[in-house]
Amino acid sequence: MKTSYPIDDKIIRSIWSSRNPLPKTAKDFSTIGKSAAIRQALARLAKSGKLKRIRRGFYERPRFHPIIGQSTSSSMDVARVILESRHAPWQVSGATAANLLGLSEQVPGQLVIKTTASIPPVKLGNSQIKFQRVAPSSLIGAGTEAGTVIQALRHLGSEGLGPTQREHLHRNLKANTKRELKKLAPELPQWMQPIVKEISSESEMP
Repeated sequence: MKTSYPIDDKIIRSIWSSRNPLPKTAKDFSTIGKSAAIRQALARLAKSGKLKRIRRGFYERPRFHPIIGQSTSSSMDVARVILESRHAPWQVSGATAANLLGLSEQVPGQLVIKTTASIPPVKLGNSQIKFQRVAPSSLIGAGTEAGTVIQALRHLGSEGLGPTQREHLHRNLKANTKRELKKLAPELPQWMQPIVKEISSESEMP
């Protein structure tokens, strides 16, 4: 006779009723039971196939795609949950930042996250998330669009950002991002400051 665990049913109901599709950890179910019991329940649910274990301590509900079969959360979603659990500042790498901002059409082969925390790589199917440990000084504006811009500028360099790309940033950056860039400008390398001043200007570019 198969043993039934009420706590397992509560976790499943909680996940399926949640509007937040991001992966879960035991802390997300702290109102359901004690930590040890929740971890045991998550392990049972993963073993039975009712949940998918992404890495130790991180689970999500299985997803089925009609073409590719079982799928998983996006690399960015998984990275975000892992980093939030560590309470660590972070920012995407320069290559990813440039692609996200429309400054480069090159899509990085893997997601690289810069952070102050030491986190091992995470494999998701055929892709991988790499966490690159850096000093806090390399994460100016961490977690903001302004920080993403700064990472993209570091990656492209002073010669890699042409007039068309500068105009693209000037035209598309949000007003609050421009204000944040102006505040952060004194902390940036000397070569980057004139570029930041130009793309964050409220007036039309020449």
